[in-house]
Amino acid sequence: MPEVIFPGPEGRLEGRYHPQKERDAPIAIVLHPHPQFGGTMNNKVVYNLHYAFYNMGFTVLRFNFRGVGRSQGEYDQGIGELSDAASALDYLQSMNNNSKHCWVAGFSFGAWIGMQLLMRRPEITGFISVSPPANMYDFSFLAPCPSSGLVINGTNDRVAPPADTRSLVSKLHEQKGITVTHTEIEGAGHFFEEPHMDTMITNVSDYVKRRLTENTR
Repeated sequence: MPEVIFPGPEGRLEGRYHPQKERDAPIAIVLHPHPQFGGTMNNKVVYNLHYAFYNMGFTVLRFNFRGVGRSQGEYDQGIGELSDAASALDYLQSMNNNSKHCWVAGFSFGAWIGMQLLMRRPEITGFISVSPPANMYDFSFLAPCPSSGLVINGTNDRVAPPADTRSLVSKLHEQKGITVTHTEIEGAGHFFEEPHMDTMITNVSDYVKRRLTENTR
C-alpha cells in the first residue's frame, strides 16, 4: 500500500494510494470520520471501504484531512476539509486521466464532506454514504443531488439516529433523474462492529458492482 504525500490547500496531505494495472480503471476516494473525535484514514470502516473498492477493480485513494496524522494544517469545521477532499480528487484524477467512473465514499463526517463534494464535481458518477450524521449537519445543499448513490446505516446507530437518516433519504427520493438507494443493517451501530462490518461491505460491493454494469447516473 504505497504511502503518498500530495499538495493540499494548507500544505501537504498524507494518503494511501492503491492503483490498478489497467490504465482506465475506475477511481474512488474514501473520506474518514471526524478529525476531532479520533477519525483518521485508518478507521476500520474507511479501511474496509478502501479495500472493497480496490477488490472491485478501482484505483483507490484514502487520506488524512488537515491536521490528522502527517497532514498539515488544522481542523476547519468542514470547510477546509471539503477543500482537502477536492485536492485529493484532483490528485487522483491527475494520475488516472483515462478513468470513466469516479466514485466518492465517506463514513460519518466523511459522508457529509463526500456529499458536498458531489455538488462541486459533476464528474462523480456514484457515491457511498455510510452512517451520514443527518442529525448533526445540514444536508439541504443536496438540491438537487447530482448523482445516484447508496446511503447505508445501522438500525442501532446512536451517533446518527436512523430516523434522521430516513428523513434525509426521503427528501432525496423526491428528486428526478437519480436513484438514491437506502439500506439499513439490522442491529448495527454507527461503527459497524462485528459481525456487521462484513454485511455492510457486502451490501456496498453488491451495489457498486450493479451500478458499474448499468450506464446510468
